[in-house]
Amino acid sequence: MSSANLKLKKSLPPMEIAMLWSWLIGLAFLAAVGITLLVLGCALKSFNNWWPMFVLIFYFLVPIPTIISRRLSGSYDSASNACVELCIFLTTGIVVSCIALPIVLAHKGTIEPGACALVTSGSVVVFLTILGYFFVFNDDDMDYSQW
Repeated sequence: MSSANLKLKKSLPPMEIAMLWSWLIGLAFLAAVGITLLVLGCALKSFNNWWPMFVLIFYFLVPIPTIISRRLSGSYDSASNACVELCIFLTTGIVVSCIALPIVLAHKGTIEPGACALVTSGSVVVFLTILGYFFVFNDDDMDYSQW
């Protein structure tokens, strides 16, 4: 093994580890709230329509361009390049599509306006949670084996 692979990482102080755990628990709570709003928009007796569940596809797709961009370009801190710009564009398109899907379904009459409001608010909460995850765990030097 080369010396680059054996690079020693500094261990985080206990207070910083506790802070990261609290952020992780808070983000998990927000994700649960967002998914709960989505399920309520589908399962309440007055709505009883499961078409809005298709936004789950967008929830799984939204972090993929950002992960690819970080892998290929290193991070967002460096000067702008085409890969980063393309991935930001794709992420924005996925987020807009996820928010627009329930609005289009409500406009067509497939779902109720109340379900549209619940699903859209759930999507906003989930996307803010994903954004918060990338802000909190932005440190590329963090060793996840310390957890």
